[in-house]
Amino acid sequence: MASITTRTLLEMKEKGERIVALTCYDALFARLLDAAGIDILLVGDSLNQVLAGASSTLSATLEQMFYHTTMVRRGTERALVVCDMPFLTYQISPEDALRNCGRALKETGCHAVKIEGGQAIAPTVRRLVDVGIPVMGHVGLTPQSVHALGGYRVQGRDEAEAGRLRADATALQDAGAFGVVLELVPAPLASQITKALTIPTIGIGAGPACDGQVLVLHDMLGLNDQFSAKFVKKYAALAEDVREAARVFAAEVREGRYPGPEHSFGK
Repeated sequence: MASITTRTLLEMKEKGERIVALTCYDALFARLLDAAGIDILLVGDSLNQVLAGASSTLSATLEQMFYHTTMVRRGTERALVVCDMPFLTYQISPEDALRNCGRALKETGCHAVKIEGGQAIAPTVRRLVDVGIPVMGHVGLTPQSVHALGGYRVQGRDEAEAGRLRADATALQDAGAFGVVLELVPAPLASQITKALTIPTIGIGAGPACDGQVLVLHDMLGLNDQFSAKFVKKYAALAEDVREAARVFAAEVREGRYPGPEHSFGK
């Protein structure tokens, strides 16, 4: 099975083939998801919430992202691996962005980076693309701006906001981004943006018309059962499976039933 590249994704949009993406944070899950045919493995700064227990993505560090992206890359043969750039690693100046995003590709082996923002960040996207760093954009609900946006809420519900999001997505395309995540955007608006762009859109809470869809892996697997959202469909209920397995293990250890002879070594 051929490796997925940024060109592959553009060809998939042209052919009307849907793109499948999931977040991933380690080599074991990367190997499983890659074998399942997932097209994009996004090492999201959501790991700061999912794995580190933080209340937002804002305190994620470059070191965290590089560490987890390196692990994901080790477990991947086919999928496109995208490193999410954390807060303040690309917003301060284009020079900072070049340095940090360049390090991401060089030190982790990832294939692309993702940065949040629209028209304001477009000149930085152009600088990155011009030196050979593939960039995925992200507009709508941008988690790194959650406080400025007034919380985790749907974006683009009024015409002024909708117009801004259309302009943001177009600016990213014009700057050379190979794709754009649309997060928490009304489905009709996401459909309009998707039809207007020649680059693929990847939706999360943005309806069915996007060229692809992404979910947080632990939400999709039902591992994070303390989180629910309208746009999340749980394809498994692994949190209860884990709890039950741990309960059985604990009971067998306490009752002396594990380890048994079949799990023990003789001479």
